[in-house]
Amino acid sequence: MAHIVILGAGTGGLPAAYEMRDALPRSHRVTVVNAAEDFQFVPSNPWVAVGWRTRADITFPLRPYLERKGIDFIAKSAQQIDAENNRLVFGDGETLDYDYLVIITGPKLAFDEVEGAGPNGGFTKSICTVDHALDAWEDYQKFLENPGHVVIGAMPFASCFGPAYEFAFIVDADLRKRKLRDKVPITFVTSEPYIGHLGLGGVGDSKGMLESEMRQRHIKWITNAKTTRVEEGKMFVAELDDKGEVAREHELEFKFSMMLPAFKGVDAVASVEGLCNPRGFVIVDEHQRSPKYPNIYSAGVCIAIPPVEATPVPTGAPKTGYMIESMVTAIVENIKDELEGKEPHRHATWNAICLADMGDTGAAFVALPQIPPRNVSWFKKGKWVHLAKIAFEKYFIRKMKKGSSEPVFEKYLLKALGISRLKAKGGNAP
Repeated sequence: MAHIVILGAGTGGLPAAYEMRDALPRSHRVTVVNAAEDFQFVPSNPWVAVGWRTRADITFPLRPYLERKGIDFIAKSAQQIDAENNRLVFGDGETLDYDYLVIITGPKLAFDEVEGAGPNGGFTKSICTVDHALDAWEDYQKFLENPGHVVIGAMPFASCFGPAYEFAFIVDADLRKRKLRDKVPITFVTSEPYIGHLGLGGVGDSKGMLESEMRQRHIKWITNAKTTRVEEGKMFVAELDDKGEVAREHELEFKFSMMLPAFKGVDAVASVEGLCNPRGFVIVDEHQRSPKYPNIYSAGVCIAIPPVEATPVPTGAPKTGYMIESMVTAIVENIKDELEGKEPHRHATWNAICLADMGDTGAAFVALPQIPPRNVSWFKKGKWVHLAKIAFEKYFIRKMKKGSSEPVFEKYLLKALGISRLKAKGGNAP
């Protein structure tokens, strides 16, 4: 009997647990370890931060749904991974042995890399967790009573730009509904070299389309933006040129600000010798497996993927839901192969497929493969995307409560975008 431990129970970890349980005989044990008792549907956090969703709308307790599927659950933070002895060590000194470890923790939010950033002791808000989003909602309500300049964007080394764009457009839409938009200048500050880069080198005409949307909504922007520090009500930004030299310094006064932070690997993972790159992201081979520790697999935001291209201000490559789902399926099949005495064979499909809400409309993009040159590069806008994202939220949460191992991104998103399954699998990881 093998014991498979899945570290993390987010939008990658929970489906991984269900898929692993369904794929393996019951003689094998599956355990999920997660710091929190509840599942959070992170893509809905921008809506939470403006009061369009509540905690109850996008969270649910993990334990009853996992145990119903025959999956053990431990609600603790892993303080150490003893990779040499195949063991997790918790803060209370207790340990958990594993035969296979699947790391799907998500990132460490590196607010500390910019002085004064972040919701805990800093002066900017975040939508990276539901707690952060609820904290932002509290401040946003105060802001509505005395509106002023809003600054939204992404710090250096950020690697998931979509939520920043979503939040800027959602705030714009919310303020228009409240008849307050004329009182609120909005500036978008991003480490991307241009609007619509998205950490992907652009997708289709993402640059032209997003610039047009921002102009129509009277949102100003600063690109190649290196945020250097934040004080109460003021952000200091160095705008770099294409050579990485300072072209202009900005001091932006604000009443409300949400800035996505840099991502790093979580401490327990990053501290394992030989497991990660210098930023703490797990190094994996074509089978999602650690080259140094073959019984450790990893997927999602916490793995090392090189940037699509060098940029004046450092940016990372995003890991979107469809890509993470593909990684999870590869891991499950490869562990199943190993338990059956076979060599792992499955590769993940590193393609980017995403729905981005814009408050009252939305944008969808497809990059097959994620790293250029691409077989498919497609970016479209429409009310249907806004409606599709709402429907996908309900669909995903319902599937997770049901305990379904069905590939939800593949079934729902590909159908919504009119992309064939075969076509979407056309750009595997190198």
